[in-house]
Amino acid sequence: MEPEHKAAHPPAGEIADDERARKRGFRFVLAVVFLDMLGIGIAVPVLPLLVGDFTTSPNDQATWYGILASVFGLMQFLCMPALGALSDKIGRRPVLIYSSAGMSLNFLLTAWAPTLGWMFLGRVVGGACSASMSTATAYASDISTQATRTKMFGMVGAAFGLGFVAGPMIGGLLGEINHRLPFYVGAALCAANAVFGYFHVKESLPHDRRNVFTWPKANPFASLFRLFARRDIGALILVFGLASLAQYLMHGTWVLFTHFKFGWGPWENGVALFFVGITAAVTQAVLLSRMLKRFGEVKLSLLGLWTGTVVYVGYGLSTQGWMFYALILSNLFAFASGPAMQAIASKATDPKEQGALMGSLQSLGSLAIIAGTLLGTQIFAAVSHLPKDDWRLGAPFFTSALLLGFAWWIARGFFARHGMPVHPANAAPVAAGSDATDKAPAGATDKAPAGA
Repeated sequence: MEPEHKAAHPPAGEIADDERARKRGFRFVLAVVFLDMLGIGIAVPVLPLLVGDFTTSPNDQATWYGILASVFGLMQFLCMPALGALSDKIGRRPVLIYSSAGMSLNFLLTAWAPTLGWMFLGRVVGGACSASMSTATAYASDISTQATRTKMFGMVGAAFGLGFVAGPMIGGLLGEINHRLPFYVGAALCAANAVFGYFHVKESLPHDRRNVFTWPKANPFASLFRLFARRDIGALILVFGLASLAQYLMHGTWVLFTHFKFGWGPWENGVALFFVGITAAVTQAVLLSRMLKRFGEVKLSLLGLWTGTVVYVGYGLSTQGWMFYALILSNLFAFASGPAMQAIASKATDPKEQGALMGSLQSLGSLAIIAGTLLGTQIFAAVSHLPKDDWRLGAPFFTSALLLGFAWWIARGFFARHGMPVHPANAAPVAAGSDATDKAPAGATDKAPAGA
């Protein structure tokens, strides 16, 4: 009987070892996300100047920069579902290591590039390998419980925000020394992270939870159609898409608006974007758990969509730069709503489909980057002839507010009709932090027992 007892109750030492392995793996995941976004951010202040070294006119420089900036997001959109679905079959660890190694190659190709063609190739490789967000989120889903999943998603979001914010500042600082230096540094960091993951990180997805890889799952358009066709969360996927489009439309015109309206240069915008990222990171890494205990995922998602709508309108109506900082601090609920909505979608999905879900969501986000940037710049171009004190200059922000307000209206109706959707495999009771008013389908619950 003693061997059976040991099998049923692993020694405390083994449990401690497993816990340390999970923490080490999650730290690796956070590092992958941070470095991926750091790499993207590093390119923001430096890539246009590096492109200028190969072109002879401002028009050519702008054209090539637009091509290089958009091809990264396009490759992300095309490749993300395949990598997410592949991680459901072979595990998260090899895909994350591949992502870090691929980003290192992207940086090296950009740093070494003797022509724009080689730089283009580097961006293609980088976009195709930048799978970190979807697979990292799936890794977090694997090692989390129903009670801790949203908090872990928030920490992944915080790493995402910190990398995005630190990147432009580091890129600008190193770019002052040499335009290629930031890319060498990015290559070294990603290579080091890939080596660390190879030797020290364990797989998070057990074999009995793996799924079969099929090419239809790898089709980015088919994966989006499947998401929107899901009766349980199809409307929430639309909400996610509208919110992402609103966000990236705003991002694509932020620098243009602040430069024209307030006379901000690279330093002022860098500081403001750093403030955005720090505020988002603190919200998602520190405040999110308290918000969840107070409001639950459903109410927090709705609050974030609503306050984000108001803040976008405020951005468009701002007449002085300091108002942007006040609005950023007023946007805490919006920073927390993303992880909350991801957690709702995750809880409504079979554990064997988590990688495919997160990959499809990131593909939707990549598509929003392309569409939002193009739409935002066209809207701003249409009003850029107006004097800087004309309220219509805020048209891109007002458009973002309209999109986010529509997303709030859809989400509010969905939750009023269906409550909180929960897949039967995820129907175990969770600890305090879920909304007491969230409703689950018959036979499934996402509410914590009293006192949990």
